[in-house]
Amino acid sequence: MASSTLQILILGLSLCVMIISPAQSLTCKSQKFSGKKFANCSDLPVLSSYLHWTYDASNSSLSIAFTAPPPKSDGWVAWAINPTGTGMAGAQAFVAVKHSNGSASVTTYNITSYSMLMPAKLSFDVWGVSTQVVGGNITIFATAKVPAKAKTLNHIWQVGPGVNATNGFLMKHDFAPANLMAKGTLNLSTGTETSGAAPVPAPAPATSSASSPSTGSSNSTGNSTTGSGKNGGVSLIGSSNSFGFCMVSLLVLVNLLAF
Repeated sequence: MASSTLQILILGLSLCVMIISPAQSLTCKSQKFSGKKFANCSDLPVLSSYLHWTYDASNSSLSIAFTAPPPKSDGWVAWAINPTGTGMAGAQAFVAVKHSNGSASVTTYNITSYSMLMPAKLSFDVWGVSTQVVGGNITIFATAKVPAKAKTLNHIWQVGPGVNATNGFLMKHDFAPANLMAKGTLNLSTGTETSGAAPVPAPAPATSSASSPSTGSSNSTGNSTTGSGKNGGVSLIGSSNSFGFCMVSLLVLVNLLAF
């Protein structure tokens, strides 16, 4: 009887691990892009985002693939380099917006201030800009010319709910802790990413809920990425609810076997 009870408990624990582990084990290393390879990848700590990147010292260029799920099905995601600071002001951003037909378009924004966000050419050369939508994720691809002999780069990322249907302006993102902490530093020498601990300062309240018009420059509906959009090592499903369900089920099973 004791042997049978132990076997059943082991089986129950195994099922719990199967329920919880898949979402927790996914990392950027599980993601692949058709025809594109990157030297480094980082599981960004907030907003269920990933960054794949390669620095080419021969021409001072940085090629990236940024992947994140927008908070709504027709939302937007953004990734940016900030050559002058660590926050939003001064950021040179790529913003991808998902459309109702399932495709997405990506536009560049030179963010000179919090109050005025307009599509604009970036302060450095960019090429190979495109985007694709796979499942609930949007991926931005781009290559940017970065300062020669730069050793580190500040980068920020963000997600937002969508575009205002009346005026075409991007709708503001949330100002939850995760949104305000979406920044970090890329070490071009070591190929590592370090995320900042201090939140990005929130902009002063605006008079309108819209922030900038969205005009697409490139779009795609590719299907080559295999990532789930979950943070590496952090599960948004199969977490507390699944764990609690497993533990309650095991306790019930133990009590029944005790009789």
